[in-house]
Amino acid sequence: MPNRQIVIFDGLCNLCNGLVNFVIKRDPKGVFGFVPLQGQFGQSFMLKYNIPEREADAVILIKNGRHYLRSDAVLEIIRDISGLWFLFRVIKLVPRPLRDAFYRIFARNRYRLFGKRDYCVIPADDVRSRFMNGTSQDHQAGLPRSSRTGQNLAPGAGVYREAVKGG
Repeated sequence: MPNRQIVIFDGLCNLCNGLVNFVIKRDPKGVFGFVPLQGQFGQSFMLKYNIPEREADAVILIKNGRHYLRSDAVLEIIRDISGLWFLFRVIKLVPRPLRDAFYRIFARNRYRLFGKRDYCVIPADDVRSRFMNGTSQDHQAGLPRSSRTGQNLAPGAGVYREAVKGG
């Protein structure tokens, strides 16, 4: 899907995995694709969009060639899922520094509040296609390619084929 929006998330975070499941259930058209931050694939997006590691504190959205961080990422995601969730976009009226301050506090405490996994979860077969794995379709959706080889920057069958060990 050429216009796929890409959600880069902390694959070790229970809250972030819950967000991914929440979005999948409310995205019947398959607009969103997902990639964990911990793998080479997630890191390649960080490089392509010049996102410093310190900015990757939970969820990042790549949409129409632009990246959204923190509260902006969440508000853009709820804009495009089904249901009445778009009503929460009224939060956009709150100035970004204040929204992001709350987001950072929550993100900083997410492991303590919701727990942390030792490995990224391997998705079920029925949603596996939603997880980016380095195919030519993924490149059309915005996956960076290696400047040296022209290949997609993802390991063979993708980071979700094999669990990624957390640090």
